Amino acid sequence: MIPFNRPHLVGKELWYIAQAHAKGQMAGDGSFTKQSQAWLEQRTGCRKALLTHSCTAALEMAAILADIQPGDEVILPSYTFVSTANAFVLRGAVPVFVDIRPDTLNLDERLIESAITPRTRAVVPVHYGGVGCAMDVILNLAERHGLLVIEDAAQGVMASYQGRPLGSIGHLGTLSFHETKNIISGEGGALLINDSTLAERAEIIREKGTNRSQFFRGQVDKYTWVDIGSSYLPGEIIAAFLWAQMEEADTITARRLAIWERYHAAFESLERAGRVRRPVIPQGCGHNAHLYSLLLQDLDDRTAFIDAMKQSGIHCVFHYVPLHSAPHGQVVGRTAGNLPVTDDLADRLVRLPLWLGLEDQQEQVIAAALALLENAR
Repeated sequence: MIPFNRPHLVGKELWYIAQAHAKGQMAGDGSFTKQSQAWLEQRTGCRKALLTHSCTAALEMAAILADIQPGDEVILPSYTFVSTANAFVLRGAVPVFVDIRPDTLNLDERLIESAITPRTRAVVPVHYGGVGCAMDVILNLAERHGLLVIEDAAQGVMASYQGRPLGSIGHLGTLSFHETKNIISGEGGALLINDSTLAERAEIIREKGTNRSQFFRGQVDKYTWVDIGSSYLPGEIIAAFLWAQMEEADTITARRLAIWERYHAAFESLERAGRVRRPVIPQGCGHNAHLYSLLLQDLDDRTAFIDAMKQSGIHCVFHYVPLHSAPHGQVVGRTAGNLPVTDDLADRLVRLPLWLGLEDQQEQVIAAALALLENAR
């Protein structure tokens, strides 16, 4: 079976884990955590980067920093992972689901303003597949309406919009290092703080609501409980694994882009024939080859394709069930008008395997997919 995803090692992960143990600190905020945070700050240009145990945790921190209160509204796409909404629902907010663009599957920036009400506090653009949302338009809207912009860049490490790294453009940004992402640590994430006024409180929230970081910097003579928070730190083993991946981030990205381009060339003729639609990368978006997807004709077409590929020993998958149609989404959220693009594309999208090491088997995936799609015309 060719799996949809296979976590990869790039060389020094196990050695760095052994080093973390030898240094005698297994809990968070050791030397590997500090190195990883410094790398993020240097590569993204954010004011402060804080490693977390997941992107979900980073989103929850962002919701606290945004001072989200019960009854507040947060605008986001329905076509995203549940954590994007959950972080704000946990604070009592109402997620307001807006439709996506038909080209990138990102939040449709043209529909945001009509979704804004006096209760709106934040906009959460999700950079689907590591392709940047129209951040210039979104930032302009947010400034005019006094809203925070919180980037869900879970899939966006090493990707950019108009030359700016994803996650570094809004007031806050979140990244994921889950095993399905480009740079991995099993679980793991990061909060990128681009508004310096939020940095000090972010440290406190991440440290269970204490001023522990100030204590270690010698700014206070003891640390204590000063705010709400939780245990959002990753252990040092996670950070050690992540540091090995960060050292090879450019190589990882280059290899993934080569796999992506190989897929893209292989399906060009099918797109010309109207059988599939390939991913769209707008000008100014530097994507990171996080995923490769095809849009098929309809739900039946996709179901048949996934089943047939499985019979050929190749695991392909669909992506999100839109949140506005999920049971809990219908209870806690609302939609800003109809979401026809979301409803349509969610039924038709299929993702192909894409992971480091697939290179030797990619032609098998392509050949099987072409045979199925060409014969189904």
